[in-house]
Formats: sequence, structure tokens, C-alpha cells
Amino acid sequence: MARKSVVILCGDFMEDYEVMVPFQALQAYGVSVDAVCPGKKAGEKCSTAIHQLSRHQTYSETRGHNFTLTATFDEIDASKYDGIILPGGRAPEYLAMNESVLSLVGKFSDAGKPIASICHGQLILAAAGLVKGRQCTAFPPVKPALIAAGAQWVEPKTMAECVADGNLITGATYEGHPEFIHLLVKALGGTVSNPGRRILFLCGDFMEDYEVMVPLQSLQALGCQVDTVCPKKKAGESCPTAVHDFEGDQTYSEKPGHDIVLNYTFKDINFDYYNGLLIPGGRAPEYLALDDRVISLVKKFMNAGKPVASICHGQQVLAAADVLKGRRCTAYPAVKLNVVLAGAAWLEPDPIHRAFTDRNLVTAAAWPGHPEFVSQFMELLGIKVSF
Repeated sequence: MARKSVVILCGDFMEDYEVMVPFQALQAYGVSVDAVCPGKKAGEKCSTAIHQLSRHQTYSETRGHNFTLTATFDEIDASKYDGIILPGGRAPEYLAMNESVLSLVGKFSDAGKPIASICHGQLILAAAGLVKGRQCTAFPPVKPALIAAGAQWVEPKTMAECVADGNLITGATYEGHPEFIHLLVKALGGTVSNPGRRILFLCGDFMEDYEVMVPLQSLQALGCQVDTVCPKKKAGESCPTAVHDFEGDQTYSEKPGHDIVLNYTFKDINFDYYNGLLIPGGRAPEYLALDDRVISLVKKFMNAGKPVASICHGQQVLAAADVLKGRRCTAYPAVKLNVVLAGAAWLEPDPIHRAFTDRNLVTAAAWPGHPEFVSQFMELLGIKVSF
């Protein structure tokens, strides 16, 4: 069968997770994804926003990663795509005023192709006249516009609420990505083999924002149980994350990311329960590598031959655990010293999106490599998405 293809409709200050998670998850599943923005060309960037609920009466906003577009809006032919995704954030407020945007989304509707919209993205659906008589949810402040446009409003019981009505898939916020992406894969004709794998994520303060959430929600969307743990923290506590990007300096910049709520307690880990381990990058591995309990856990997974995936600075933990001797391994280039001193054969990440598998170990250099990284980890876990 021909490869499935999807287009993502981007704009400045779209929500960071709501563009990158589906963008990279679908690629990991074998779907071709183009990201476009009106008035911009392939290779140009969109600024993103990090939105999360806090002590204030509405969500807070900080700057997210810079998202690179992969195609040019004016060259998009809707007939060549199988579906479209509308991220939320602030971008939909002005995209909903763009006639070219409304025309493009209307073409997908007319063809009965899947339209997946999340959070504030539903403003575009309302402006395009596509929600009349349709069941629809969204971030609650979007409710008045959807009702005025004739939608059958579905009150989100939680911010993970998702609704499918025919070819229309709507979600309340990025918390619902696992179901949101699952529903889109299903609408595209996809099936998942061997769901239900149990994965442990080794988290820590200031791990890289994308490097925890993209693989986490990508795996959850496939039916995996993912437990997130951090030494000295319990289920329900959170870890702050870091946004690492290149913005003209000699090394990456750092901005505050989303807070990740842990769903399991580190001291309660049962090694035998899990099928695999994932280690995000960022700054957390610097101190996690000094924790004897972490080192012992990583050694157990590696010595048992269970799938282990580590990205960016996560390989600092592998090096400290002395499990890299005789292995072929890549990492963020600045971590090369750790990898080589640990006895591994260094694999140059050129280009930076490369990921490599050596027996039970998958390594990647940085978050641009998530599609290969997650795909190769899926292969070790025996998970496959077929269309």
C-alpha cells in the first residue's frame, strides 16, 4: 500500500507539544508528515509556546522550541494528503482569519479525510463552518465559539478528553495526545501489533522537554503502559524540564519547559514487570549518573538484554553504569568523551537526526532524531504500526 501522508497546519506560538508530538510520533510509525505555515516556506521556523495550568486563573505561557517547517504552504495540494492536524496554542486565533487556511481545511472536509484538531485548533474548524451538528470538544474557553458555530459541545471531563465524530477528531489539550494520536492512526487505517508493552522512563529535573514527552506519548498512543519515575520523588510529584535549542550561540540555549507529573514511585520499581527502559537527555543525566540506585537499575536492564533506549545526554548514565564496553553508540556530540572513555565505538551523528541500534540498545544524538529513535525502539519491543 502507498505510504500514508499528513499535513500539520502551523503558526507562530502554536503550543510546543501540540505540534512536535504528533509530528514526530507519526513519522516514527511510518507516516510522511509535512509541516506548513501561511506566509512561510520550507526551512523557515515558527516560534512555539509552552502552555500549562498553574496557580493562575488561566494557563501560563513561556517560549518553547523553534519549530522548522518542512514544506511551503502555497505549494500544498490537499488531494495528496490523507489527513490534516491542527495544533492549538495561540496560532489558531489568527489562522482562523486566513481564507487560504479555511479553504485548505475545507478541502479535507469535503473529501471526508481525517481532520484532527486539538485545544484552540477548533477555532479554525468553527471559522470554516465544519462543526455544525458535530460532537466536538476543545480547551474550555473555546466552548462559546464552537456552540455559536453549531457544534454539539462535549464538556471535557479531564484535559485528556478526546472525541471522534466521523472524520473529525478533537482533543481538549496535549494531555490527551495518546488517545488523540491513536484515533488519528485508526482513522488513517492503521493497526497496532503487540500493544501493551510496559516501559519505564528514567526521569530527573531538567531533562529535555521533548526528549521525555515525545517518546512517552508516542508509546502511550500505541497502547503501551509507560511509568515515569525519578529518584527521591513519588507518584504525583513533578519534574521541571528544559527546552534546549540552537539560537545563534556556540552551544544550545536553555529555557524552562513543561512540568512532567510522575505516575510512579522510584522505590517501588519491580524490574521484572518492565519490557524496556528509556533514558531522556537534557541536564538530568549529569546527576542521575551519580545515583547508585539508578546505576544498578540500568545495569539490570542491559545485562538482561531488555530493550534500552537512550538519547542525547542520557548516555552519560550508560557510561557511568559501565555498560558500553564493546558497544556501538552515538550521543549528543559533547557526550562523545563519556562514550569513548566508557569503551564504546563512537558513531558520528551525521546528520543529527540519526539513531542507531546495537543489539538491545538504541541511541540517538538529540530530539530531531526522535522518529528514528522511537521507531527503532518499537522494533526492539516488537511493536509495529501497519496501514
